[in-house]
Amino acid sequence: MAALGAGIVVTLILMQALKKQRSKYLDGEMKIKGLISSRRCTYKDIKTMTNSFKEKLGQGGYGSMYKGKLQDGQLVAVKLLKKLKGDAEEFFNEVASISKTSHVNVVTLLGFCFEGSKKALIYKFMPNGSLEKFIFNKSNTLELDQQLTHGLEYLHRGCKTRILHFDIKPHNILLNTNYCPKISDFDLAKICPREESIVSLLCARGTVGYIAPELIIRNIGGVSHKSDVYSYGMMVLEMVSKRKNIEVTIDLTSEAYFPHWVFRCLELQEELGLLGITNEEDEVITKKMIIIGLWCIQIDPRA
Repeated sequence: MAALGAGIVVTLILMQALKKQRSKYLDGEMKIKGLISSRRCTYKDIKTMTNSFKEKLGQGGYGSMYKGKLQDGQLVAVKLLKKLKGDAEEFFNEVASISKTSHVNVVTLLGFCFEGSKKALIYKFMPNGSLEKFIFNKSNTLELDQQLTHGLEYLHRGCKTRILHFDIKPHNILLNTNYCPKISDFDLAKICPREESIVSLLCARGTVGYIAPELIIRNIGGVSHKSDVYSYGMMVLEMVSKRKNIEVTIDLTSEAYFPHWVFRCLELQEELGLLGITNEEDEVITKKMIIIGLWCIQIDPRA
């Protein structure tokens, strides 16, 4: 009798868990049905448009990117997400939120696939790849920097819901045919109400070299959109100095913290060895960009 009672309790617990998971799934389905700007595809569609995942564009921590083509001939980038533990709630939130964004400096989501454990996102294809390939040799960094500022400002203040990216870095900035930068890769993004200034996270998010201190050291300050600002600041310093923020050396023998190296050169009016500086006006603008980058990476986000 005791064994029977225990079995009934276990069954009820399992039924409740399945009911809760099903409820979240249905909530997500309702969000998906409300989307009009993104189309839902089957996994068979995904295999067809990528020619059975023939051409791989790259791979990240959460999935692989493949080149594809729609029936109308439009080229696309298909991100096939890894099978991760947990339910589909975060996936539905991401699709619903990104589908409602519309900005020239944010990637356009064309469609998605959700079939059990198979999840994929379909974006417009960016022929020039990521900013990472050009950041250390391209001269028109000021224009790129200004456009990225507009895109980030839109995510933080221009959408109906605030989108915190948490992984701003050159690799996640894609360039179209005209080298127009577009913020991409929202795997680590957090969606919150516009009026909400501080968010809670269970663990740090981001990439080494771009992670804001408050994401690691909790007593510095709350996690907010300013964490993206920090990452953006580090990227700006890379763009103007044409150096990776974790590989800089002062005299080729001793390593230095990248922002300290930039600040020291600026303070002592030393040459930064910048590319594309052809006149005094460019030099003034570049120094202003450096100052902006240093402002963005202040340790205390409340400053």
